[in-house]
Amino acid sequence: MTNIGSADRTIRFIVGLLLIVLPLIPPTASWFAPLGNWSWAVLAVGLVMVVTAALRICPAYALLGMTTCPRK
Repeated sequence: MTNIGSADRTIRFIVGLLLIVLPLIPPTASWFAPLGNWSWAVLAVGLVMVVTAALRICPAYALLGMTTCPRK
């Protein structure tokens, strides 16, 4: 059972990768330095987005009964 469509999956994957990579690369790491421990939260959100995109299942969508998959 999947509840994430292809457009949603692509957006989640791209945004998730950006949230993972941006706090780690030196030129942009200084932007996240004032966030302190919040930069770890940014990384965690990015990781969740990538994992949900890879699995095509969003627990929040499941709880709310939502889906972005096309109707069959």
